[in-house]
Amino acid sequence: MTDNQGLFPLLLGSEWQLLSTPVQRMHGHAERLVAKGVADVGGSPHWIVRLLRRQLGLPMPGPQQAVEVTIERRGTHERWTRQFASRRMRSTLRPATRAPFLSEQLGITTLRFALIRDHDAIDWQWRGARLFGLPVPRFFFGKVMARCASENGRYTFEIDTRLPLLGQLVAYRGWLEIIDES
Repeated sequence: MTDNQGLFPLLLGSEWQLLSTPVQRMHGHAERLVAKGVADVGGSPHWIVRLLRRQLGLPMPGPQQAVEVTIERRGTHERWTRQFASRRMRSTLRPATRAPFLSEQLGITTLRFALIRDHDAIDWQWRGARLFGLPVPRFFFGKVMARCASENGRYTFEIDTRLPLLGQLVAYRGWLEIIDES
């Protein structure tokens, strides 16, 4: 990866140029980016799911939560800090060992995604998970759906993670506007 090529342009290749401007700006080249917006957050009320959300630093359910995202890019790594109301969630994104996948590490969990352009949006298609570095069978992990796009000139996102037998771990959807990038 060259110094002027971001993680997402690298993984999407020629498809990158076909994405909407808000998606390109959010996932582009700026070394540091701050965006603010609003998200609706959902999740199962089951006590085990609530405990998992707390342990992983995931946001708690609630409508119309203020959200701030800071992205710091260093070489092939991106550090994402998402502040939902009073909850901070951090993850690190990088190219997966098996290219062309994206790897996102969130605490003890690492998720692997194929990034697929769908018109002017990106679908993050879940390909696998690791817990403490060990592969987790898909059945035990459940389902992960993620998509980023744009609407009315704003970056939009939708994430939904479900666990077998326990239901929705966390889901959030909303919009962001970039307030600072350098």
